[in-house]
Amino acid sequence: MERYIIAFLAALTVSFITTPFIKKLALKIGAIDVPKDDRRVHDKPIPRLGGLAIYIAFVAVILALVPYSPKMFGILAGATVIVILGVVDDIRPLPSKLKLLVQVAAAVILVASGVRVEWVTNPFDNVDGMAYLSYFSYPITIFWVVGVTNTLNLIDGLDGLAAGIASIASLSLLAVSVMNGHPVVVIYTAALAGAAIGFLPYNFNPAKIFMGDTGSTFLGFVLAAISIEGAIKGAATLAIAIPILALGLPIFDTTFAIIRRAVNGKPIMEADRGHLHHRLLALGLSQRQVVFTLYAVSAFLGLGAIVITQDNPVKSIAVVGFVVATMVLVMTQMGFQEPEHKRKLDQ
Repeated sequence: MERYIIAFLAALTVSFITTPFIKKLALKIGAIDVPKDDRRVHDKPIPRLGGLAIYIAFVAVILALVPYSPKMFGILAGATVIVILGVVDDIRPLPSKLKLLVQVAAAVILVASGVRVEWVTNPFDNVDGMAYLSYFSYPITIFWVVGVTNTLNLIDGLDGLAAGIASIASLSLLAVSVMNGHPVVVIYTAALAGAAIGFLPYNFNPAKIFMGDTGSTFLGFVLAAISIEGAIKGAATLAIAIPILALGLPIFDTTFAIIRRAVNGKPIMEADRGHLHHRLLALGLSQRQVVFTLYAVSAFLGLGAIVITQDNPVKSIAVVGFVVATMVLVMTQMGFQEPEHKRKLDQ
């Protein structure tokens, strides 16, 4: 049996078995999400910390199947910092600036281990088609890691949404890593997908437990890290676009959230009900319908990432152009104004 299949099944099993124990722990220590504002789509308190089960499953499988290396240490150490931050925040909310500072520190640990965006493909270079980023690789990598870490967190607004999107993105990056010949990254992606899917039965609507910031930021951090190793460092004409497509839904949603808040004169870090999943709920769709719709969108974007990995310049540019144009059209049609009405959710 292929090692990545073992990694997937092992992580799924550990996550599935561990989650009920994490739920009991969350209830015991008071890590509970109480609906206090109209952004919440649940109407009763639900325990958080579910991301701990995903973290435990992922780390256990990686330690068992991946040989030690500085990069492995950087990924696991940085992820552990993110998880500790998430646990504390799930128990007692922390200031945004403090969380951002700790996330940057975790990204620095990752960069120091050698996980960096050092080279990117340059389709306009007729010599070797590569551009060396030199010292720019440090801030670019930190920006990418912190950005993706937060995009997954921002999209975690419906039961099963973040876990499912992360699973689809992981499987897309798994396929890309196989095509690029990165066997270690294949194990990372398989383990992450398995851990997230093992958690889904407890998190899908109606959710019994939330992953909390512990899970959403952990998934974002690891996806950012493994996308650097498995996709950005590939030889495809538009390699830099591969992880952007694989993680396209949270990236586009966050980008338009920032634009929307700026247009409306609101702080970009201020939460609202303007995210794509809120818009779809306002159209009358149920939670499950919205989640499955966004799963389909994410799978479509993931397929686009796989297609451009084949290194056909014309096809790559066409795919990226079509996807970007479609997402921009959809987002702009949704509008930049805040929804003025609230709908009773169809659970």
